[in-house]
Amino acid sequence: MPDATTAPRTSRVRSWWGWGWADAQPDDAECTAMGALLPGTLPRPLPVPRIADQHIGRPGAEPPRSLAHLVTADPEPRAAHAMGKAYRDVIRALRGQPGRIPDLVAHPTRDQDVADLLEWAGQHNVAVVPFGGGSSVTGGVEYRGDTHHAVMSLDLTAMDQVLEIDTDSRAARIQAGTFGPALEDQLRPHGLTLRHFPQSFEFSTLGGWLATRAGGHYATGRTHIDDFTQSLRVVTPAGTSASWRLPASGAGPSPDRLFLGSEGALGVITEAWVRLQERPRHRASASLAFTDFHAALQGVRAIAQSDLAPANCRLLDSGEAALAGASRDGSAVLVLGFESATAPVHAQLAQALDLARAHGGRGGESAPEAGAPADAAVGAWRSTFLRMPYLRDGLARMGAVVETFETATTWNRLPALIDAIRTEVGTAARDITGHPATINCRLTHVYPDGAAPYFTVLAAGRPGDEVAIWDHLKSVAGDVLHRHRATITHHHAVGRDHRPGYDRQRPEPFALALRAAKHALDPHGILNPGVLVD
Repeated sequence: MPDATTAPRTSRVRSWWGWGWADAQPDDAECTAMGALLPGTLPRPLPVPRIADQHIGRPGAEPPRSLAHLVTADPEPRAAHAMGKAYRDVIRALRGQPGRIPDLVAHPTRDQDVADLLEWAGQHNVAVVPFGGGSSVTGGVEYRGDTHHAVMSLDLTAMDQVLEIDTDSRAARIQAGTFGPALEDQLRPHGLTLRHFPQSFEFSTLGGWLATRAGGHYATGRTHIDDFTQSLRVVTPAGTSASWRLPASGAGPSPDRLFLGSEGALGVITEAWVRLQERPRHRASASLAFTDFHAALQGVRAIAQSDLAPANCRLLDSGEAALAGASRDGSAVLVLGFESATAPVHAQLAQALDLARAHGGRGGESAPEAGAPADAAVGAWRSTFLRMPYLRDGLARMGAVVETFETATTWNRLPALIDAIRTEVGTAARDITGHPATINCRLTHVYPDGAAPYFTVLAAGRPGDEVAIWDHLKSVAGDVLHRHRATITHHHAVGRDHRPGYDRQRPEPFALALRAAKHALDPHGILNPGVLVD
């Protein structure tokens, strides 16, 4: 059996240690070429890790015969379910330190399987970590404690069907283990789409999106999976919660809000009714260049506070634009895109371009309604957007510290926050590595009252200390975010890596209520221990 996992409905093989497809990872020559561009990296890439070289012991628990057909203790799936796909996960795998490997991997096929597995785990002090596509970048799918007898990864991907479609209400009942492409494939014959496309779309599941309150690709409007959620079905050790399908309700606190973003700590989301849309038929896009990034921020704010609602409104600073191949003259670049299922969108794009030009934007000849990328900058950005996680893994093999983090804050705080991150994280990186670091920024989502900046950090590492360096830089960034009243995460979830920032951000009375909910729903404390609450 190969040292990898295989995603549903494809013969391609997933990388067990890094992002995406194993055959899409950069080869040694490409890794070396990238490393040469970043002073202080290794002279040659670290070898690709093999499952056979990992120290995987005998499982610490054995399920009863009645559940044995759902559970495996084979080394390959256990290693593939040990961690997510953050930089610190990738570098730990490369260094042969993957952390606590689960003792068992379970693949339930129905709600009753989930309930039975949870009941057994509670009786035997087995920690249960719900697992979808495994694309977490915040430590959300690994176990880091030592208080449980054994650890079981609960993989939901055998529950991967669109069970029902209500065309009158434009909604569908979908199982939580359905990967993004399979979900859209099952909706396409009906002319419908969920229209939720996170960067991890190909390698993540509906249940993962719901459990982490994931953000999609679109910059305005329905930006988060919350906006598409009509009702949830959640299996907990205390029973099954199934909310009503309603377009809206004022009947007390929403039961769905309790489980959206709960990251498997309160229950296991097994299916959901989600709101659908007609598939877009009209598209137009363009890009503009800006000499002054702060002026570009004002242009984006003007667009966000209009009623134009672009599908894409992504501002790249000069470094991010150069990295994406969207600019070669040091300019910041704004990528704009509009789409509709009902009417042409060329006029909306033209209005948005006028707003951007009023703040110093240059260029911006729009694309025809046919929907092809407007210009080279738009095409370059799209290509790099999908390729970037693979390039990160290649740089990690060169011992570089390369990762991203994101946040959101109000427009009045945004310029100072971006400047502070660049200055303070850049200084910290130079001090700890001895080499200058690159801190790039782009806006991924925009709202009338604020925006979500997304930062990329590129720095040299020290052999064997890469995780410690990144953890330090993450801590510095968290302090800056807290000081500027910016959220610890806009769409990457809390997991274990963001717990310190989340604990500081949430009000204490809410934390008290969350702890009480955890105790009531998970009395044995087996569900994803360490996530959200202790």
